[in-house]
Amino acid sequence: MPYLLHSFLVISKFPCKLKAFPCSLKSMSSQDNGSPEFPTWPEYRFPDLLSAESVRQVHATIESKWDPLQRSACQTAAGRALWKHVINDPLADILAGETYLKSLHEKIQKDCINKAREISGVILAVRTLWFDSKLEAALHSFDNREAQVVLLGAGMDARAYRLSCLKESNVFEVDFPDVLQIKATLLQAAMDSRNDHQHLMMTAKSITRVEADIRSDDWLEKLQVSGFMPEKNTVWVLEGILYYLTHPEATEVLKIIADKCSLTQTVLLADFMNKPSTSLSNSIFHFYSDWPDHLLPSLGFSHVKLSQIGDPDAHFGLLHDPSNLFNKLRSLPRSVKTHPDDGTPCCRLYLVEASGSPKQTIP
Repeated sequence: MPYLLHSFLVISKFPCKLKAFPCSLKSMSSQDNGSPEFPTWPEYRFPDLLSAESVRQVHATIESKWDPLQRSACQTAAGRALWKHVINDPLADILAGETYLKSLHEKIQKDCINKAREISGVILAVRTLWFDSKLEAALHSFDNREAQVVLLGAGMDARAYRLSCLKESNVFEVDFPDVLQIKATLLQAAMDSRNDHQHLMMTAKSITRVEADIRSDDWLEKLQVSGFMPEKNTVWVLEGILYYLTHPEATEVLKIIADKCSLTQTVLLADFMNKPSTSLSNSIFHFYSDWPDHLLPSLGFSHVKLSQIGDPDAHFGLLHDPSNLFNKLRSLPRSVKTHPDDGTPCCRLYLVEASGSPKQTIP
């Protein structure tokens, strides 16, 4: 079966205490990618705050009024919450909501019972850890000078509250007005809660939320009006967003970012689907690139590094079965569209780091 990014999203009903169950899983240690196996999946308990009527009403609004692109933000947060044994995100559960937490947990439970080679949510866990590690490395490459971090399609991202590497960075979150407003409401509820988030604080130097649609032609202007400085070293984070855009929209966003390479040190962190991946949901996924490492230099980036899930910098000890789907894909040339063993589409997710600066700009 081809692997769909959010294929784990199945609504289910079961008790609010999610018990541990047998599952062979390796955890990422803070020292290296190898560590002892978990004999059981870590027990998960819903925070009491999720039962608060005000929070439940907010999530009811999300489920009834948000479109698939907007709801994907909660799906991603659910992945971070249920993989909390490798991802430190104390806000993920309240940003995800019960519906998506229960849905993903049921998928994980079935995977563990069936001894699946890939546990649901692992792709989100690896993707999150890859972006975290590359963001930290990019900021360090600026020689610890003050920098900007722009999260396009920020959704329920909580990096400004959990990554210490952002302590000297001004963070800008760009997304739809209703997404940012609801996120602010949930964050305020978390801040006001003494029981679940009493030690919660912002780790970034500052955070600015910019209400804008990156599919429109005015998002950069709105970003600059909000305090973004084009001449300042910047890391641009596009996690789980590009494939929801059309080809012209995605290309224009990438070109705008590439143009900044002529002004200052610029780093792009993004994930790309290949063409077979978008066919899994033609009504949702649009933009793809089979060769983003060729596309980005043509737009103006001077250095591009591409990784696939399971590569040395993109496994974090979570893909221990050598015969899992991701390792099988990595063994095939990227030009292969269907798997020779069973004829299924070779659905790949590329994790890409691109950079440029005035000294390196391609003519």
